[in-house]
Amino acid sequence: MALAEKLKRLPDKPGIYMMKNEAGEVLYVGKAVSLKNRVRSYFRSSRHPDPKTANLVNQIADFDYILTDSEVEALILECNLIKKHRPRYNVRLMDDKSYPYLKVTLDEKYPRVFMTRRVIRDGARYYGPYTDVGAVRETLSLLKSIFPLRMCRQKSVAGQKRPCLNYHIKRCLAPCTGKVDAESYSDMIKDVCLFLGGKQEDLVKQLTGKMDEASANLDFERAAALRDRIKAVEKVVEKQKIVSLDAADQDVMAMFREGEVSCVVVFFIRGGKLLGREHFILEETSGMDDSEVLTAFVKQYYNQAEHVPGEILLAADLTELTVITTWLERRRGGRVRFRVPVRGEKAKLLKMAAKNAAEELAQHRAREEQAKARIEGALLGLREFLHLNQPPRRIECYDISNIQGAESVGSMVVFVDGKPRNDRYRRFRIKTVEGPNDFASMQEVIRRRFSRALKETAAIGEGRLDKAKAKFAELPSLVIIDGGKGQLSAAREAMRELGFDPIATFGLAKEHEYLYGEGSPDPIVLPRNSESLYLIQRIRDEAHRFAVAYHRNLRGKRSLKSILDDIPGVGPKRRKALVEHFRTMAALRKATVDDLAEVPGITGAVADAVYEFFQQEE
Repeated sequence: MALAEKLKRLPDKPGIYMMKNEAGEVLYVGKAVSLKNRVRSYFRSSRHPDPKTANLVNQIADFDYILTDSEVEALILECNLIKKHRPRYNVRLMDDKSYPYLKVTLDEKYPRVFMTRRVIRDGARYYGPYTDVGAVRETLSLLKSIFPLRMCRQKSVAGQKRPCLNYHIKRCLAPCTGKVDAESYSDMIKDVCLFLGGKQEDLVKQLTGKMDEASANLDFERAAALRDRIKAVEKVVEKQKIVSLDAADQDVMAMFREGEVSCVVVFFIRGGKLLGREHFILEETSGMDDSEVLTAFVKQYYNQAEHVPGEILLAADLTELTVITTWLERRRGGRVRFRVPVRGEKAKLLKMAAKNAAEELAQHRAREEQAKARIEGALLGLREFLHLNQPPRRIECYDISNIQGAESVGSMVVFVDGKPRNDRYRRFRIKTVEGPNDFASMQEVIRRRFSRALKETAAIGEGRLDKAKAKFAELPSLVIIDGGKGQLSAAREAMRELGFDPIATFGLAKEHEYLYGEGSPDPIVLPRNSESLYLIQRIRDEAHRFAVAYHRNLRGKRSLKSILDDIPGVGPKRRKALVEHFRTMAALRKATVDDLAEVPGITGAVADAVYEFFQQEE
């Protein structure tokens, strides 16, 4: 349907809209009380308030929308879609997918506490996000020293004949040998959650009560252990700075801006004490006022933060105050107030947070400049060492992975200006080679890659393919083959056949990490401490990781298929349906009967059989 026709058909209802370019990429995600009015407003005038919006409108070739029942639902969906698509014209938290959390597995009989980067609605409790991995590890180490938590990785605690070393050094209660019951262990986990939630003083009171009770019952060993735990928690409390006398839970958010990048610092105040702070870098904030930037941050931050305090202090009013307040009050289950203090202690807190934001942004800029200088130096070094005509802006690296020829796969990773471009990575399942023949496998991968380049280039020239949608048409300025002279010769033969022999190509030998060029008996030895060598190693390691991950995925599917063959009632069609639905053995083992019954072709009886099979296996 033409864009003008779609604009006419827009409904006067709440929802989200996604602006797309000619390649189908999502440029911008927004929400609206009335999709009809909001989306049409982009096209009503040739003049827009800022260059950013003008550039966006110039690139819009299509749009999609999703209706919601309310503006609050639209806000939640908008946050999730921004995180999923990372649109160029939305304000974005940098690297928000990789923020670490502390996870408490409350869905397990004997819960564990560990660091994770994935938040799943699985019944566990998450604390975060954190921006400093070191701080997360330090907190985890502190928890281990205070609470005798189990550190084993398995989800269920299997019966063991004897406990591990951690039990003997009083770092674990040994639930694996039945030395602690589930109820007592659960009480300790509640204390852990109080600690992580910033309720240390409440925790001290509870532990003191338990210590007195143990002492009254003449259980002096338990009383002594609780006494030591209380002292450890009190040391943490002593280090916390009292910033509010009303013992409130608050988040304090202040911002510093420079160009297209902004930094927001969040102070966490729990029970009137400053527990810590985190900083977040935001991109694409030019042409926006402080209220718009803070609104975008608050939506994205609380969409992934687990705790919502009763009061949030800000440096500027939010542009969507009513809907955001309603959303957060639903999440919290209580009242949430936003305040913009201009005097008093709370205003001083904001000022202190703003100073921290300015310092963090300055350090971020300095780190970026250093990284940019290192990358540029590495590329210039490669031009010199490899005798190239210019610095290699696009580098492709290829690797082969198999086990005795089984499930042989190839990987292609792409670095542009020294940085990985994950969206341009490609993987190949070897089709024409049987057995462990890395030379022939590499030749097949190279031939398929550059054959696709020829086809796409021809299609672009004939107008059958848009250049933005082409995946292989852009050629590398440098190709690295993970392997020695044999793999290099095989790759070069395929490139010559297709007319791509002018592209600089080198093999990277694994033993000494020497580079070999075609027709040259002597290796090129990059200096051991050079940025050029570090870059080549990073690219090679990434190609190896990508190939191995694909190989493991295929091998896991094959193993899953063979295990499913042993379940009564599961034939080829049902086996295929289960593999495609759950993908991994771990996901299938976690599945309930209801989850299994949702798979097409799986009846209730078969779902019961599959569930019972894996229960017995455990």
